[in-house]
Amino acid sequence: MPLWLADQPLVLASKSASRGAILRAAGLAIEVCPADINERMIEQGSATRDPDAIAALLAREKARTISARLAGRIVLGADQTLALGEQRFSKPTDRTAAREQLKLLRGQTHELHTAIALVREDVILFEHRETARLTMRAFSDRFLEDYLDAAGADVTASVGGYQLEKTGIQLFERVEGDHFVILGLPLLPLLQHLRQAGWLAA
Repeated sequence: MPLWLADQPLVLASKSASRGAILRAAGLAIEVCPADINERMIEQGSATRDPDAIAALLAREKARTISARLAGRIVLGADQTLALGEQRFSKPTDRTAAREQLKLLRGQTHELHTAIALVREDVILFEHRETARLTMRAFSDRFLEDYLDAAGADVTASVGGYQLEKTGIQLFERVEGDHFVILGLPLLPLLQHLRQAGWLAA
């Protein structure tokens, strides 16, 4: 008997390869359908600047956008914001931007706010937010250049300019929080809800 019990695969409204890999590894049947939304415009139109609330808002918008196109399907939206005090960061656009961002983060503790929203027929079935705290070590400029060489295009693939499951782990001296939350998907609360809904084997 398969672990995933719903008639159709779960729709992931994200182009994140990491999120897709996490869900597949957990035994879920998924279909990837990234939501093409203007995240910066949605943020600017929001009444809140709170990074946790922004992550939740964007997760909902991604899920609702795809749910509107796929009648009856279960759609998962997810988003993650990075905050250093009052300053929020977006994905670096290139190596230069990644370098400047990592210089600001080194030796500091920042927060990753991760949110998910499960939607069907524009109805929010489940939401969850969780935060992790990560402390970067005070690495040298020379190490930073070596890291950028080793990481390559990965530095533009995530909000922090690093992927903790890869060479990005070498940037850190302390990590506080759930590993899956750091990777961008609070997996355990999601699995619990899917089991309670009858879509996942219990």
